[in-house]
Amino acid sequence: MRTVDLIVKKRKGEALEQEEIEFLVQNYVEGRIPDYQMAAFCMAVYFQGMNTAEVAQLTMAMAHSGEMVDLAPITGVKVDKHSTGGVADTTTLVLGPLVAAAGVPMAKMSGRGLGHTGGTIDKLESIPGFQTTLSREAFIKQVNELKIALVGQSGNLVPADKKLYALRDVTGTVPSIPLIASSIMSKKIAAGADKLVLDVKVGSGAFMKKKEDAIALAETMVQIGEQVGRETVALVTSMEEPLGTAIGNALEVEEAILVLQGQKQGALRELCLLLGAEILVLTGRVRDRQEGRTLLENLLISGAALEKFVALVAAQGGNPAVAQDTSLLPQAAGQEVVQALPEQEGYVAAIDAERLGVAAMTLGAGRAEKDDPIDLAVGMKLHVRQGDRVTAGQPLATLYYNKREKLEQALKLVRPAFRFSQTPVAPEPLVYALVTKKGVTALNGHSL
Repeated sequence: MRTVDLIVKKRKGEALEQEEIEFLVQNYVEGRIPDYQMAAFCMAVYFQGMNTAEVAQLTMAMAHSGEMVDLAPITGVKVDKHSTGGVADTTTLVLGPLVAAAGVPMAKMSGRGLGHTGGTIDKLESIPGFQTTLSREAFIKQVNELKIALVGQSGNLVPADKKLYALRDVTGTVPSIPLIASSIMSKKIAAGADKLVLDVKVGSGAFMKKKEDAIALAETMVQIGEQVGRETVALVTSMEEPLGTAIGNALEVEEAILVLQGQKQGALRELCLLLGAEILVLTGRVRDRQEGRTLLENLLISGAALEKFVALVAAQGGNPAVAQDTSLLPQAAGQEVVQALPEQEGYVAAIDAERLGVAAMTLGAGRAEKDDPIDLAVGMKLHVRQGDRVTAGQPLATLYYNKREKLEQALKLVRPAFRFSQTPVAPEPLVYALVTKKGVTALNGHSL
């Protein structure tokens, strides 16, 4: 078998066999296929696509390229949640304790962030003392006892994806649905989950900018799940404006705590209830989504979800007092309020999530390169949402900073992120569609 023949075969639009896909992945990981040949293969896939069987085979070949986590010793059905990424997306920190409080195991391995803000692991590390590394034995024991553990990914999880993504990033082949879907699903499958709930973002702050592309990606990942025996459900959700009102690591932890305390309503809480209901249905914990939502709402109201968060923090060495006193989280030295100008009186027409995400990264909340340090204290809080009525002098956002020069750069991005209208504006729906093995269902009056 020769690599060049497989490149030509895919260039012609022909389907590859399983052993051919496995040959490509294995030999690339082991260094026997050079970058230039794999880049040519990725470009052929970009233009010719892959059928459902090919994508499933590519996913499994990538998943098996490194460590496969065995979660069998954990009691119950293990469901993992994955978000394709956005701005102020703090769902794991709320959803994990919430689902665990319902008695469903959340054995989650998360990564560090590259982009606007840190990933889940970076956010957790803003809690003083929190340890994001556990031995396999300690991880399993904690999930069996508490129903939850949140740790960093193993260094040898899906090495094929690490190599392939770095290559795609510099060869113009990132926006290929078969390659995106196999990248995401290979990591979830290698992490050992029985079933998957996906949050596929679309909009200015997401990788997918068009709804049809996001739905196509969701469909592909659900099909992969079915092909490889992992039931998968996806919600296609809006990232036209930031999901939460806090952008930045410690600030997002604070917002998650406020939601768990029952003090904060809004899109972040709502999405956690929706995703959580899907998880409870998949595990058989409830009969339908409405029953799941009601159960989760009661766990928030009763304080049981917050208690689970406290137990999680304590179990992993963090200071559980943060759940009552968020001033124990890292604090920025300075604050700067951005106010509405007189000519901006009216209604918030749009909030550019991507621009605000870049502003937070400029302050130091995220990484442009994988080895960049993160300032856990900095970021911003938003005081308005799309559709809100605003008057001159009203605060739009507060920026939290440690370096004045970074603040000046961020301010240049923040003010243009808000657009205004003299007439009322209807906010975008939070969720556009539900994708299951039965197909795509439009939600909230959205037409597909």
